[in-house]
Amino acid sequence: MPIKFKDISKGPSDLLSDDYTSSVTLKCKKGAGPIAVTIETDRSSSGALSSKIGGKLSYKGVSFDKIQFKADGGHVLETSTVPYPDFKLSFKGNKGADLGVDYGKGNLALTSVLDVKDMSKFSTSGCVSLSSGIVLGGDASYSISKSSLSGYNLGASYSSGNMFGSITTASKVSQANLGLLYKVNNELSVATKTTHAADKPFGSFSVGCSYNAAFGIVKAKVADGGVISAAVVTDIAPKVTLTASGTMTGTDSSTFKYGLGIVM
Repeated sequence: MPIKFKDISKGPSDLLSDDYTSSVTLKCKKGAGPIAVTIETDRSSSGALSSKIGGKLSYKGVSFDKIQFKADGGHVLETSTVPYPDFKLSFKGNKGADLGVDYGKGNLALTSVLDVKDMSKFSTSGCVSLSSGIVLGGDASYSISKSSLSGYNLGASYSSGNMFGSITTASKVSQANLGLLYKVNNELSVATKTTHAADKPFGSFSVGCSYNAAFGIVKAKVADGGVISAAVVTDIAPKVTLTASGTMTGTDSSTFKYGLGIVM
């Protein structure tokens, strides 16, 4: 199955965004019979702790992908089922309620999502993979309340060997986002991401790298404004992963922020 439109720029985006955080979190995962339970605890800037508990399970062909209760009383419900081969129905409920349909077969992937709570929005996307390594796609959103298109964009990617490149549009094709990823070898990968628009030919940018060291994964990047970030992901014990990151603007130590996450 080809990638979905929302994932068409994966690669550069993942390398330049994953694992960089300024939060302090603890995530615990534990199986309880047929239920996979997850407890996530976050520490606020004031030092207060808040937790949310969730789980997932499958029952009679229905997958409860996420059942979560938050500290503020909110809740999340995500379910999915495959009624026919190549078709998946999904439901996501939080503050809103979205009903989705996914279809994927061969080199074609299609998605549709309807807001069934307020009946105000319908969105759809499609991607096709070509044998040459090219993926073409597009998406569109329709405002039911306003009876007009609220958004539409296009995208394409190309991969060959160790090289991956992507271009996607934003804001109704008024902005272009370029991404490049190159795997130098099994240990080192480098990536760049830039935005371009008529009123700002060279907008935001970021360039970074990821290195698979003996003790874990080391990542670093530089973004527009001179923001420098680094992250380390390592296993500190069996089934216990530590992610530590830091961000600073130039050499101004007063802007330094750190993040720490543990998953067990």
